[in-house]
Amino acid sequence: MATASVAFKSREDHRKQIELEEARKAGLAPAEVDEDGKEINPHIPQYMSSAPWYLNAERPSLKHQRKWKSDPNYTKSWYDRGAKIYQADKYRKGACENCGAMTHDSKACMERPRKVGAKWTSKHIAPDEKIETFELDYDGKRDRWNGYDASTYSRVIERYEARDEARRKFLKDQQLKKLEEKNNNQNGEDGEAGEAGISDEDDDEDDLRVDEAKVDESKQMDFAKVEKRVRTTGGGSTGTVRNLRIREDTAKYLLNLDVNSAHYDPKTRSMREDPLPDADPNEKFYGGDNQYRNSGEALEFKQLNIHSWEAFDKGQDMHMQAAPSQAELLYKNYKVIKEKLKSQTKDDILEKYGNAATEGELPRELLLGQSEREVEYDRAGRIIKGQEKALPRSKYEEDVYINNHTSVWGSWWKDHQWGYKCCKQIIRNSYCTGAAGIEAAEAATDLMKANIARKEATEETPTLLEEKRVATWGTEIPDDLVLDEKLLAEALKKEDQRKREEKDERKRKYNVTWNDEVTPEQMEAYRMKRFQRDDPMNNFPQH
Repeated sequence: MATASVAFKSREDHRKQIELEEARKAGLAPAEVDEDGKEINPHIPQYMSSAPWYLNAERPSLKHQRKWKSDPNYTKSWYDRGAKIYQADKYRKGACENCGAMTHDSKACMERPRKVGAKWTSKHIAPDEKIETFELDYDGKRDRWNGYDASTYSRVIERYEARDEARRKFLKDQQLKKLEEKNNNQNGEDGEAGEAGISDEDDDEDDLRVDEAKVDESKQMDFAKVEKRVRTTGGGSTGTVRNLRIREDTAKYLLNLDVNSAHYDPKTRSMREDPLPDADPNEKFYGGDNQYRNSGEALEFKQLNIHSWEAFDKGQDMHMQAAPSQAELLYKNYKVIKEKLKSQTKDDILEKYGNAATEGELPRELLLGQSEREVEYDRAGRIIKGQEKALPRSKYEEDVYINNHTSVWGSWWKDHQWGYKCCKQIIRNSYCTGAAGIEAAEAATDLMKANIARKEATEETPTLLEEKRVATWGTEIPDDLVLDEKLLAEALKKEDQRKREEKDERKRKYNVTWNDEVTPEQMEAYRMKRFQRDDPMNNFPQH
């Protein structure tokens, strides 16, 4: 709320002030009024509505937020061009030494330097200029049309109209001269010109026909001329740009009014797809922007850009925008080298495999598709006699025989081993021995088999040694010793229990009875349960 800077308020006054502000925001109380009788918006924040303390505002107001220096003509005033104040008759002290004006010195003089200045001649004293000073605001300093007189543009229009009129008059005179020359030449021609001459004259007549409507109509001669300013502080050097679009042509977005047709972007004025894809291509003049992008020089320019990017990625110092001439030259060299490599590759292939198109006369059977060779077929269409089946060729070397062999390696197989069929050898780098080697190998095999059979027949079976059972204490067990199976089983259980007690002393009972008598079953159980590492003589060194 816009309030003046007041003194300290009590708690009650502060509460009443807050309630009043809430009522004003809710519309229950009338809005506060400033010095001019205008209502103040109650929703304005306090930091904006409160006046600074140094203004000593007695009543609520928003003047501290307004612009104090308000001048309606602040940005519209400008210098009085060419205005003069006073022109003296003789030179005055402190004036310009060149022209004699008091408003500038000789360094800032805009007049042509005189051979003898006005200081010494006191003649032709220039008048004093009108010096004005303006305090422009932000917009006034940046308004480049400030001080422009629109009435001066009429001179530009008059100059262009005079030029167009002179151009139309000149073109009309030229057309009339050509027509007069044509008529004079027509009278002096002979009848021997022929049809060719007559056709040439018809063409000239079509070219020289005067179209009065076009000559007299300035808008048709200079259609849609646009003046543009480019690259200067005021907008640039003036250049004439002609819009070559004839206004009678149909706009691209009007070719097909279907909402589902090609999309038209009004910002870039582009329609990439074809608006009339089903129309006759000979009749339509526009097929979409993609038609121009993928044909002609646009495609070549795209390939040039791609080549420069790829070359830059591969480490070559080239840039399409920085050095376009260099990029185009490198691209031309690249295409020449590529064509040379293609032709060289083609020549190499022709030199290696030949060219059937350039050979001499072809055989009669190939030309006529028939021959005198007799071929016999069966009922299923298979060849029985007269033409052997062609074996497929591979890219590897075939029928290469080494070390006097007459067959290749792998032509013979026996006992899961490859070999040569000519000599039946399974060693790849062996020398071929022919039929004699086969006979010798078979004789050696027969001899080896005979020796194995003879050895098996004459070999005696070894006598089995009777196993002698030795007692635990080192003596042989007597033959008449008979062990009770039940007692042996009990002895084995006791032996296991004894070994567990040896491992853990806590399992031994206190009432243990000792018996020195050992039965044969117990000795047998001990012998069966002991290990070789339990023998005290196991690690004893033997000499």
